[in-house]
Amino acid sequence: MTEREKASQTEKSAEQGVDTTDSKSLSRRLLIGAASLVVLVIVGISVYAVWPRGPQWTDSEVTLLRSLWIGELAPPPADPSNAVVDDPRAVAFGEELFFDESLSVDGSVSCATCHDPDQSFTDGLAFSEGVGVTGRSAPTVIGTAYSDWFFWDGRKDSMWSQALGPLESPVEHGGARTFYVRIIDQEYRVQYEELFGELPDFSDQERFPDNAAPLEDPASSAAWAAMTEEDRDSVNRVFANMGKAISAYQRQIEFGPSRFDQYVEAVVNNDNAAMRAALTPEEEAGLRVFIGDGKCMTCHLGPLMTDNRFYNLDVPSVEGQDPDRGRAVGIQQVAEDEFNCLGRYSDAAPEDCEHLEALDFDDPDIENAMRTVTIRNIAETAPYMHAGQLQTLEEVVEHYNVWEEPGREIDLTEEQKAQLVAFLRSLSSEVILPDESGETASR
Repeated sequence: MTEREKASQTEKSAEQGVDTTDSKSLSRRLLIGAASLVVLVIVGISVYAVWPRGPQWTDSEVTLLRSLWIGELAPPPADPSNAVVDDPRAVAFGEELFFDESLSVDGSVSCATCHDPDQSFTDGLAFSEGVGVTGRSAPTVIGTAYSDWFFWDGRKDSMWSQALGPLESPVEHGGARTFYVRIIDQEYRVQYEELFGELPDFSDQERFPDNAAPLEDPASSAAWAAMTEEDRDSVNRVFANMGKAISAYQRQIEFGPSRFDQYVEAVVNNDNAAMRAALTPEEEAGLRVFIGDGKCMTCHLGPLMTDNRFYNLDVPSVEGQDPDRGRAVGIQQVAEDEFNCLGRYSDAAPEDCEHLEALDFDDPDIENAMRTVTIRNIAETAPYMHAGQLQTLEEVVEHYNVWEEPGREIDLTEEQKAQLVAFLRSLSSEVILPDESGETASR
């Protein structure tokens, strides 16, 4: 633009009442205003980042939260019925047995078949499958060192005696105890004798038939009855010790901290940033439902979120099956079990077995009752209930929402139910396994 053109444009602007100096000043003011707005937004975000979200927890609520925190979990209680339960050699031996598929009648099933480490030590099935199909789902073995009773119906009172049950189930491992002790004789003699002393010689087929055990199978039962009492005792002793080694391994399997646990730790430390990083607003609201309106802590309490008691939850019966009587049958079985705490193969003293003396066979509430299992890692262990009757967490929450058990009625809104499901998903965590020393890495 020439100098003449610039002058002409200035004159026109003046004629139109436009002050070019004022125009520049206006632009500058607009820029300053916009910058101030950005600063205010940033300051607002920063204030939100450090300001607590929503209503704060009361002291009593913090006490409840802390009671659920994995950080409050004490070491597993002693098991006086198993003298090798904390021996690292037993842990290593038990791990070998846990994953050994040869410990089944067709060489296809191990403990890990139904308790898969990649599925939180469950199998994702409504009816677990071994050499056949069972009538129940497999609960996780994580954290079971803290349990008093085992299986859904509590028909075993120790981890080691529980481990023996599937081995002789015709639809799980499918074998008999003489079959298993011969495998120990042939494949695990060194590991066994290092722990338990000299292993008897089970090579004599006449004295120790391949499949002899006191089972419902007539052939196995007859073969067992034909053995001498001394030989039966030798077999039982080795069979029980197998369970004790497997138990030593399972005892070391624990839950790691979940996002929920990180949240509780942040609450305890009054760390608002860590609280926000651990749980979303929806999950936090679901936690409030869990400890409040949902009444979930009636049964799901403590760091493992279970009271290990038995309840009839009125879940639907399985089509084609008779109603599962649960604890009503299990209580009889555990009392009569030759491998229970009072049995000759237990390492416990009678005074260690008061739980058996306290059994109440006349309790009307044990009919159709099943054991409360942990809800840690619950998002990884569908389907739910003892026979997988409920497929999703949404179905589980709805079941309790419409359950008409006196004193446990709840009436959650759709929003609360969604919040509770979101919270339950925050309970997922890694699983802590024993290290090479045979001890859990967390200890």
